[in-house]
Amino acid sequence: MSYDVAIVGSGPGGAVTARECARRGLSVVVLEEGDHVEPGEVAPYSLEQMRRQYRHGGLTVALGRPPVAYTEASCVGGGSEVNSGLYHRPDSGVLDEWSRTNAIEGLGAAELAPWSTLVEERLSVATAPGPLSPASEVLRRGAETLGWDGLDVPRWQRPDEAGGKGARQTMLRTYLADAVAAGAEVRPRVRALRLRLERGRATGVHTDRGVVSADQVVVCGGAIQTPALLLRSGIRRNVGRGLSVHPTVKVLADFDAEVNDPADLATYQVKEFAPGLTLGGSAGRPGMIALGLSGTWERDRDLPADWPRQSVYYASIRGQGSGRVRLVPGFEDPLVTYALTRRDLAALRAGLGRLMLLLAAAGARVQVPSYVGAPRVLDADQVPSAAGAMTRGNASVMTVHLCGTAAMGEDRRRGVTDSFGRVHGVANLRVNDASLLPSAPGINPQGTLMAIAHRNVDQMLEGAG
Repeated sequence: MSYDVAIVGSGPGGAVTARECARRGLSVVVLEEGDHVEPGEVAPYSLEQMRRQYRHGGLTVALGRPPVAYTEASCVGGGSEVNSGLYHRPDSGVLDEWSRTNAIEGLGAAELAPWSTLVEERLSVATAPGPLSPASEVLRRGAETLGWDGLDVPRWQRPDEAGGKGARQTMLRTYLADAVAAGAEVRPRVRALRLRLERGRATGVHTDRGVVSADQVVVCGGAIQTPALLLRSGIRRNVGRGLSVHPTVKVLADFDAEVNDPADLATYQVKEFAPGLTLGGSAGRPGMIALGLSGTWERDRDLPADWPRQSVYYASIRGQGSGRVRLVPGFEDPLVTYALTRRDLAALRAGLGRLMLLLAAAGARVQVPSYVGAPRVLDADQVPSAAGAMTRGNASVMTVHLCGTAAMGEDRRRGVTDSFGRVHGVANLRVNDASLLPSAPGINPQGTLMAIAHRNVDQMLEGAG
């Protein structure tokens, strides 16, 4: 069967693309490698969710020194089904930086604002009603004590009728639902093998279920799978280079009172040092508490018995390092590498120290930084030595934000696509996901990529491309 538009990937970029194309009357198919898991079918941040909605159960690593653990959603709705739903409008300074470095047209904050407004309305973006959660209150209290700025970050979560926090407005509940209502077809468990390219045009997608023909192809597989698909299809110029992430380190903190909600995480973020550094809270199921102690397990294995009074917090930097996605002959998965710079390592040490100072100010009784052989920190005086002892050799670094492997821009020395996601040299092939963002933005990136995806698909539908 032939479609007007074939979309590879059903995360936020793919969902926005599908909705807008279907609502304009085009025949649309969305190809998704992962399974369809209804919202609420698996417990948030559980092992069952890791097994059913993440690639390789969430066990994926960018090689380097140190290696950087990362997670990739693999399910209908992509990252929106598994992340926390925290929302930021695009940062105007970062947009200006990207426009300069990559010669991107029409990317100012004022130009993106109409699309941001559309996203916020459809996703019901708002701060949660009622008081802060105990895990958020820890961050707020510590920031207030130290005189640091912070905020309760809005979230795409519609409150219920009783004034409770309600349900997250994931792609399955919003953009993909709209797309299906407008006639789009979503096909789960279909792996895109390579693009069908003929005489400089994309004419479809080769999948493990056969060939899907289309007049337009839009790749929205995320910052790892999108470049992998382009490379498998023979599109190589700049593809897979420039992987940019938010390197993140964590601290397990133990308090006198209960702070942990295993089904949710803190929405408060400390922004005193933004966009270079953000301090916030992570998910805190007992298994994740234990994972936070993996570097000191023999000494600290008794601590998980108190997990309701413990929570995991993070320090996340806007990394200056870079990585790459490469194909390996004979292997289905690409090889991912990332090189943390000396400056990044220093920034992570500084971030780790600031995080522990904040948690001490908030009343933490015991802190354990998540690096191999880390000391227990019992008061603020011990923070400098504990942060300074994290090295390239013992650091445990992770990330959930990946960008930059098919960067947009008119400068063909850097970009894979033009300013609106059209792949240079292939007239009807586009990328419309986080791969386009030239670098990690220093904020949760989903709001930025959705506004850009909205802008790009509108430009495509207007026939400007």
